[in-house]
Amino acid sequence: MVTETKSPLPFTAMMQTVPQTESEPEADTKMRARDVSVFYGEKKAIDEVSIDIPTEYVTAFIGPSGCGKSTFLRALNRMNDTIASARVTGTIELDGEDIYASGMDVVQLRARVGMVFQKPNPFPKSIYDNIAYGPRIHGLAEGKPELDEIVATSLQRAGLWEEVKDRLADSGTALSGGQQQRLCIARAIAVEPEVILMDEPCSALDPIATAKIEELIDELRGRYAIVIVTHSMQQAARVSQRTAFFHLGNLVEYGHTSDIFTNPREKRTQDYITGRYG
Repeated sequence: MVTETKSPLPFTAMMQTVPQTESEPEADTKMRARDVSVFYGEKKAIDEVSIDIPTEYVTAFIGPSGCGKSTFLRALNRMNDTIASARVTGTIELDGEDIYASGMDVVQLRARVGMVFQKPNPFPKSIYDNIAYGPRIHGLAEGKPELDEIVATSLQRAGLWEEVKDRLADSGTALSGGQQQRLCIARAIAVEPEVILMDEPCSALDPIATAKIEELIDELRGRYAIVIVTHSMQQAARVSQRTAFFHLGNLVEYGHTSDIFTNPREKRTQDYITGRYG
């Protein structure tokens, strides 16, 4: 049901947080999707989406609940493969290589394109072993000193080292929700990914933990290509430099975050941004 917004204040406040992008150089493309559709059985959830994911910037996917943004995100590292009825058509390339090609090693792909989920999901292991697990199975460390360094570096990059450096043997599940989510980000970082996908990583967190995750995303920008699905337009405005608006399985508009929020080309985008539906 379409609902008219009664006050422009939330939109006005959001506009004030949108970063200016006029001086940004055009970014290199890390991932390229062309005419991508996703089906669950006979139901088409994504309809021929084409988009370039830049290397240097954070890209936000926004849109109403059920619009397909998380489904498309999961297509970027073949997480939809885990659903028996799912089928993907079109092409998605990582550095020019088709990730759906028959010879693609999906385990290696998911190391290169890591994922952080909506709900923190640390392994029921120690903090140390949560981080060390990936490097061990991918053979990224030759011995314990090198593994120790990977664990420390990953926790430092995730902004968690100072909080846990004296309790690495404690269970990861004993951490607070915000710490668990940063632990999951550190776990993704540990296998040296090129892309990090984040599916509403702050939706289960309080405002203080959310602020820490947003600061972390900003610090990681440029080191990894980052794509974040968020239900919060304010969050998209704060953390991203590129924004894609999805509606009913379609990519309606994609561009600089400042343009999407202050000067959208499509009426559907403007209606969503101003709260007419969502």
